[in-house]
Amino acid sequence: MADTTQLPNARAAWAKTQFDGSATRVALGGRWTLANSAILEAAMQSLDTQGAELLHIDLAAVDAIDTCGAWILHRQLRRWQERGAQIELVSTSDAQASLLERMGVADEERVPLLRQSGGALAELAIRAGMAATEVAGEAKALIAFVGATTVCALRAIRRPGRVRFVSTVHHIERIGIDALPILGLLAFLIGVVLAFQGADQLRAYGAEVFTINLLGVSILREIGVLITAIMVAGRTGSAFAAEIGTMKVNQEVDAMRTIGLDPMETLVLPRLLALAITLPLLVFFANTMALAGGAVMVMLGLDLSFEQFVEQLENAVQLNTLAVGLIKAPVFAVLIGIVSCYEGLKVSGSAESVGLHTTQSVVKSIFLVIVFDAAFSIFFSRIGL
Repeated sequence: MADTTQLPNARAAWAKTQFDGSATRVALGGRWTLANSAILEAAMQSLDTQGAELLHIDLAAVDAIDTCGAWILHRQLRRWQERGAQIELVSTSDAQASLLERMGVADEERVPLLRQSGGALAELAIRAGMAATEVAGEAKALIAFVGATTVCALRAIRRPGRVRFVSTVHHIERIGIDALPILGLLAFLIGVVLAFQGADQLRAYGAEVFTINLLGVSILREIGVLITAIMVAGRTGSAFAAEIGTMKVNQEVDAMRTIGLDPMETLVLPRLLALAITLPLLVFFANTMALAGGAVMVMLGLDLSFEQFVEQLENAVQLNTLAVGLIKAPVFAVLIGIVSCYEGLKVSGSAESVGLHTTQSVVKSIFLVIVFDAAFSIFFSRIGL
């Protein structure tokens, strides 16, 4: 058995190799800390394992190790593994093993492949893969949150007394009544624009009267519910995420759990219920205001009376045209509520995190609303609605 010691300063920190057949024992000792980092770097660079395929790393004599010493050791272990050696840690305490494991996680997050990429195309592929992995993880976490919300809702159905109706009514007022002025003005102007543009395009074919058909079908089936959902996502969804996120920063959510309150029942469920009740009513109101704006434009631009507008609208739309739009509203409400509450509860502990997750709640809500709207359109087209 041979013993080779690599020591710039044996009293501070040391490392030595012992060769025994095919296995090589690397014994470490001393204080593996930041103060001895230069010593450790020199020891690791000069340590000779003679190309052994199996290395036993013995930390029994290590008096202390911090993140700097653990990083130096982890980096050397990685070099040996890249060379093809098999590493086994022996006589390692739980604290030492945990610290080395954290160094491995931190090393993976640095994505060494980016430093070894073969060019811009390879780097782009790596970044795309990282983004796809992140999206998959986010989708998994969101689905888990949907499951937790479903369990909470089923528990509330079985025991209605757990539902906070006062909080629900408060949110209904904020989501619905307070939003009527801005939503009504927005929908009215959209109706005016649709009527003007539709009449302008149909005039070339002498079919201006069918502008009313265009208005009725597009507003009742798509535009009304889509505009309302987007506005609610931007106005209410962001408010929900910011409110819950601020509570996370102030540790109010933790305080709720400490006194036995379930944040899902206290914060999430009343907001979801309020959205599910209010959004269909807002959609109906937006449809009415958009049709009113279109009627004004048609009467002024096409010289038609209000009675003619109503008669043509009755011929153009049916009850299922209105139903198609209203069916989407509760689904969009649940999507907006779940995403906004999920992002709020993800806030870590800073004002920057609140702003980041508030923005993400709006972006993700609008994205999901549009995706589900497209899916609804395909589904209703397949079944003939």
